[in-house]
Amino acid sequence: MGIISFQGKRDASQNNKIENKILVADYMTTKLITFKPEDSLDHVIGMLIKHKISGGPVVNDKNELIGIISETDCIKHISESKYYNMPSDTNNIVGKYMAINVDTIDKNMNIFDAAFKFLTSRRRRFPVIDEKGVLIGQLSQKDVLKAALKVKGHTW
Repeated sequence: MGIISFQGKRDASQNNKIENKILVADYMTTKLITFKPEDSLDHVIGMLIKHKISGGPVVNDKNELIGIISETDCIKHISESKYYNMPSDTNNIVGKYMAINVDTIDKNMNIFDAAFKFLTSRRRRFPVIDEKGVLIGQLSQKDVLKAALKVKGHTW
């Protein structure tokens, strides 16, 4: 006779248990440091350092997401001008250096599906937008870790 189950006897109460989803909306950050396309990169660099963040969303006047600016984007600026001791010109603005092809995430996505998306995309953050393209939050890898600690000991 072979082994039937490694798990032992099932608890009958688990069969009727309603699955509680842990959503992106439950862990996303809603108070964000955002930037405008006309902001100077020096301003962005100062804000990244001051707030100890690695990047931030770029929005228009309607708070619609139009891009992301990161430390890497700022380093590109430094390598192109400051490294060669060239004066900053007035065209060193966010709109010139930001990434415009931005992956976003849905607020109703399960947090652990979002974790898989982090692994496959190698991104550090995902903006969360509503159906009109308005920025409503951001999910970082750290937010996923916070969710994992909260459900420690439970089945994901």
